[in-house]
Amino acid sequence: MTTKRPIRVRFAPSPTGYLHIGGARTALYNYLFAQASGGTFILRIEDTDLERSKEEYAEALIADLQWLGIEFTEGPGDNGADRGAHGPYRQSERLSLYQDIAEKFIASGKAYYCFLSTAELAQLSALAESQHKAPHSYHGKYRDLPLDEAQARVAAGDEYVVRFKNPGWEWKFKDKVRGKVKFPADMVGDFVIMRSNGMPVYNFCCVVDDHLMEISHVIRAEEHLNNTVRQLMIYHALEARPPEFCHVSLLVGADRQKLSKRHGATSVRQYQTQNYLPQALVNYLCLLGWSHPQEKDLFSLAEAAAVFDLTRFNKAPAFYDIKKLEHFNAQHLKRQPDSFLIEEFNKTHQFNIQTAAWKLKFVQVFKEKLTSLNDIDTMLEDIFSEDIESADDVQEMLAQESTTLMKVYLAKELALLGQQATISAENLEQWMEQIKGPLGIKGKSLFMGLRVLLTGRCHGADLKGLLALTPLSTVRKRFNKIP
Repeated sequence: MTTKRPIRVRFAPSPTGYLHIGGARTALYNYLFAQASGGTFILRIEDTDLERSKEEYAEALIADLQWLGIEFTEGPGDNGADRGAHGPYRQSERLSLYQDIAEKFIASGKAYYCFLSTAELAQLSALAESQHKAPHSYHGKYRDLPLDEAQARVAAGDEYVVRFKNPGWEWKFKDKVRGKVKFPADMVGDFVIMRSNGMPVYNFCCVVDDHLMEISHVIRAEEHLNNTVRQLMIYHALEARPPEFCHVSLLVGADRQKLSKRHGATSVRQYQTQNYLPQALVNYLCLLGWSHPQEKDLFSLAEAAAVFDLTRFNKAPAFYDIKKLEHFNAQHLKRQPDSFLIEEFNKTHQFNIQTAAWKLKFVQVFKEKLTSLNDIDTMLEDIFSEDIESADDVQEMLAQESTTLMKVYLAKELALLGQQATISAENLEQWMEQIKGPLGIKGKSLFMGLRVLLTGRCHGADLKGLLALTPLSTVRKRFNKIP
């Protein structure tokens, strides 16, 4: 009987760029599973790519996770102080561990020194291809070289890598999403675990870290599925129990190809700078491959954590649609208190200089129309711009005879308002009654005509609310520009 292990999961990004949307989803699923099960969520920085890894990206990764509301239990701390008992949590600080285990593998015959040059590797791969064999068929040239001879060459300064000895077995495991997975014995050859520069290869250090950090579940994208065969071999060599694997669906763009920069913004940082709500991004990412047990679409991070489990994943690729993200952003904006929106909009000067009462009225009028915090610019323009839109629908409306009749009527009424600050709801209702009665104008001609004449636009927020925010002087200046 298999002993149940404490739930310990990890997110292990490489600090070679800003946090990718796909990486954020992986982090999110691991975090939610840890939260739902009372487990531990670990952040591990895989920075063994010395040329591409940068500390600024590592710091940005942590900041982006925090912006999303994803907090790790164990991981790199401030000023080099780790948070947790299984550190260091940066692979660059764990190199001696990998070297030690690699040497033990060599001593026990589970790995060996390989002295094949790049040119020799290319020649052997070409030979295998010409014989219709797998490219790795001849990579084991030094597999059976006596250890003392190999050590002598190492001591003499010969360049080498360390290769793991594939035992030549068929490997099977049960994935939480994919079900039963089987890898044939000849799928991979004797693969490299330590490079010639002394740095460990991903599949090796990943397993060493997961083993020593007591990871119980590995939740990651489907693209890592084929890595599992190498990792299972290393677990076996370590005489360690593998974690349970959960390979979630790929994120794809409109062309059904793996999500990349050609599909638009793909980093969390980009959405942050574009003023999307983190709640909306988290909500949408969560549903890209997972479904809520109550079939809910709109929920918070805490609400997702309360019901999250590993049985609700879908196998099919998840289509990333920016329009759907915008929909979720709009829905979460509606959930925000008015005070939050006022605080955000105060960053815009023209909004910030208004009275508290005006700001509250603005939020109440426009809240249902919001899709992004960036909409503030368009909404302020609807209020303060003195220009008439040149759009076709505006020009068509202005050309109607009914609009011309209303214009003559409104010219007199606007003059009668004198020094009044804005057009009141009572003013508007009175004008509409007069237009419907003596002028006989009704329906779309009435409502759209009034909007065009008073706002210079065919579309916008509720007309009464909009006019209550718009200075009468601005309305008059627009009105006077109508031909």
